[in-house]
Amino acid sequence: MHNIDIIVPCYNEAEVLNIFYDKTSKIVKEINGYNFNFIFIDDGSKDDTIKIIKDLASSYENIKYISFSRNFGKEAGMYAGLKYSTGEYVIIMDADLQHPPSLIPIMIEGVEEGYDCVAAKRINRKGEAPIRSLFSNFFYKLSNKLTDIKLVQGAVDYRIMNRTMVDAVLTLSESQRFSKGIFEWVGFNKKWIPYENVERTVGTTKWSFKSLFKYAIDGITSFSVTPLKLVTGFGFFISIMAFIYILITLIQTLVFGIKVPGYVTTLCAVLFLGGIIEFSIGVLGEYISNIYMETKNRPIFIARETNICKKGNISKNEQNSKNN
Repeated sequence: MHNIDIIVPCYNEAEVLNIFYDKTSKIVKEINGYNFNFIFIDDGSKDDTIKIIKDLASSYENIKYISFSRNFGKEAGMYAGLKYSTGEYVIIMDADLQHPPSLIPIMIEGVEEGYDCVAAKRINRKGEAPIRSLFSNFFYKLSNKLTDIKLVQGAVDYRIMNRTMVDAVLTLSESQRFSKGIFEWVGFNKKWIPYENVERTVGTTKWSFKSLFKYAIDGITSFSVTPLKLVTGFGFFISIMAFIYILITLIQTLVFGIKVPGYVTTLCAVLFLGGIIEFSIGVLGEYISNIYMETKNRPIFIARETNICKKGNISKNEQNSKNN
């Protein structure tokens, strides 16, 4: 019998947890040759999420949980689940049922074929606001042009991985995490399963446009220094243009004499250069902030309580020393 751990990050998912467990457990019970354990990550929820998880854990032996001391974010939740997992295979999926449990048997077929990872990708974004879909498509295209890591259009975190790939992901212990990029960076043989987007029917999404935008910026800056190179290119280009403009102005002054300066020309130049400078400082600030956060060496998460017999509050230095 092979052991599979199903990692489920949760933040204010009290309304859907029982439904999620019922639907998912019905499907996995029909799969022969595998034992399934659930690891629920309570990411500092403010509702009854942890209470419901504890109720489930008291009723079913295959349910484990980790409760964070506060909200650390989904990325920290996935990392914690991977860290606490012991199964030969690990599945990551959301509790909101937008990751269809019906794909689990298909994923298992993929690893039985020899793939290290079988992941899901959406073929459409049905039910989402058009502006959100537009920005999402733009992010994937921009990220693939700026980074060496090629993200598959529509890729989601829903996937199954073997233990070798899980251990490889855990060696990347940076605090500013972008798991979609990390999953691609570590390599391994992957198979993609397309599926139609599933609209959320219970509860509300925890991802605002602002948080998604920040997540996209973190994704690009985590795996590429191209924005820094673009800033350098902008600066060089503007310097050359300014030098040419100075030469032209000097020649015009020597040949035709001094003319009255143009207000519009001066204003446009100042505003343009000011915008470029502000943009450049912003890009530099993103990278410096990432460096600042990484050098603090804070743990990725802090577990307040868990029913898993394994300590999780390990700093990056401790994690690296273990890996070495």
